[in-house]
Amino acid sequence: MSKFLTYDERLEIQKGLKEQLSFGKIASVIGKDRTTVAKEIRKYSFEQKTGYSCYPYNACKYRKTCNRKNICPLECTRQSKYKCSLCTMCNTICDNFEEEVCTTKLKPPYVCNQLNQCTLKKMFYHAEEAHLRCQENISECRSGILSNELELARINAIVTPLVRNGQSIHQIYESRRDELMCSEKTLYNYIDACLLDVRNIDLPRKVKYRPRYKKPEFKVDRACRNGRTFKDYQAFMEANPHTNIVQMDSVIGTPGGKVLLTVHFVNTSFMLAFLREANTARSVTEIWDELYHTLGKETFENLVPVILTDNGSEFSNPKAIEFGPDEHARRRTHLFYCDPGSPYQKGSIEVNHELIRRIVPKGKSFDGFTQRDITLMMNHINSYKRKKLNNRSPYDAFSFYYGEEILQRLGCRPVPAENIILKPRLLKK
Repeated sequence: MSKFLTYDERLEIQKGLKEQLSFGKIASVIGKDRTTVAKEIRKYSFEQKTGYSCYPYNACKYRKTCNRKNICPLECTRQSKYKCSLCTMCNTICDNFEEEVCTTKLKPPYVCNQLNQCTLKKMFYHAEEAHLRCQENISECRSGILSNELELARINAIVTPLVRNGQSIHQIYESRRDELMCSEKTLYNYIDACLLDVRNIDLPRKVKYRPRYKKPEFKVDRACRNGRTFKDYQAFMEANPHTNIVQMDSVIGTPGGKVLLTVHFVNTSFMLAFLREANTARSVTEIWDELYHTLGKETFENLVPVILTDNGSEFSNPKAIEFGPDEHARRRTHLFYCDPGSPYQKGSIEVNHELIRRIVPKGKSFDGFTQRDITLMMNHINSYKRKKLNNRSPYDAFSFYYGEEILQRLGCRPVPAENIILKPRLLKK
């Protein structure tokens, strides 16, 4: 028998709340303990700013006696000739506003599912919303790792030097067990997921064994996403609507081989690509540190105020990208993650990857290429004219907005239109 509530049981809870039944009566209907019902409601109820028929949301304690008029700005879409307390913008613009908190959410049943004539913030419990949030929490708990970037950095500092000295993971674990504070299997999992600087090829015996089954892909550490989710990104862009957006992603050749880090400037469709030996978090942060030193502080902060990326394990150290090697340094950018399984949220860079795949088809290894080859490829792609840029190339658009000098510092060169090649023969040796 599952310990989780079913959707039908949540519907019974919603129905019971609407009928103002006690937690005990609701629990007897679904065959659970009353504390289960109470915890379910408190965990999955949500707050909503809503009024009732003909009365908008208003949480001011003076709303019933206030008669102030004409305080609404010109852009107000619902000005009231009678009094401003009937306007939807009243609480945000009135100097005398003091919020009144509803006491219903502090005591059972904690929610306002039954109809009432109240204009304060209300708590609601809806079965469908609760079930979706529960399934999302279950999925989150079963994926990813349980360490944050600081803990991984601590383990990496212990394990990497010893592995490079030829020691096995078993030897390291037995001699530093108390210091590592994790299991031997966990160390192997971290190495499999490329979360440490050492890889399976650095382990002398492991590379001899064929994997018995395909392991699930490690997702980015959940703690890294705190304050960096796609909803946080949307809120940031709403508060800073004219901020330039940079999208970041990886392009995989063959498993275990070299990979590309792509950096896409959305407003100009200009893309940079960097060849990495391995798909690790360290390789990503090293590239951003190099870009920061190449461009300089002022230029970097102007070009890269916001980075949007996916949930790959190579992007699991956001602080190192945002602040650089020194965590106490000034913030140089903001990094946000797309929702899991939602590549369309950074669709611009995904579309530009199609041009890379014309030259390096999917499944072809990057191992035979150098950074010089990748730069040549990107020069051809960035010189390719786009209809959405008014038939200009990304190179021309970037040069117009930011200047030719920055492109020269990045090692980028234009390619004449008649010489552009977007076929595999461009990089044939």
